[in-house]
Amino acid sequence: MIPILVLYYSRHGSTQQLAQLIAQGVNSVPGCEARVRTVPAVSTVTEATESAIPDSGAPYVELSDFKECAALALGSPTRFGNMASAMKYFWDGTAADWVSGTLSGKPACVFTSTGSLHGGQESTLLSMMLPLLHHGMLIIGLPYTHPELMATKSGGSPYGATHWSGLDGKLPITEDTRILSIALGKRLAETALKLQTP
Repeated sequence: MIPILVLYYSRHGSTQQLAQLIAQGVNSVPGCEARVRTVPAVSTVTEATESAIPDSGAPYVELSDFKECAALALGSPTRFGNMASAMKYFWDGTAADWVSGTLSGKPACVFTSTGSLHGGQESTLLSMMLPLLHHGMLIIGLPYTHPELMATKSGGSPYGATHWSGLDGKLPITEDTRILSIALGKRLAETALKLQTP
């Protein structure tokens, strides 16, 4: 089984739900196994620290997950058209892996959730691609062979899976978003398998 890292940050649960759907898509590919991880929150109070183990959800990512994974799905909620500060802070600490090329040549995809429909879904996806490109990763998206991309009214993009959660964060994942998220995870795993074949 080759591990596919599904790394996300979620504040109200929507991005976590997308991560679980992407993991479902990964796990649907024989020979692949999703490894779901998250990052700690950051605080404006510099003395504040997170516990070593999250109270709920996925465990925190470790840099060894980078070495062991064959591919990476990266997700964050949108913050002013950008990835959340917790995710950005995590990537700012990966210089050693950047220098050593730990992620170079591995496929990656991105996903996000927003409170407003036009709140920067695609710019957030693009912002998450930037550190992945610097790490030498191969970015994959969702082709328009998925008819849901033409029909969805709540998100979804050729850049990656998206969800519109509403201002209160309670809008449910739509069927189109569910299908596209699973398809993205499956496509990532299938790409990883092809790259593993000598």
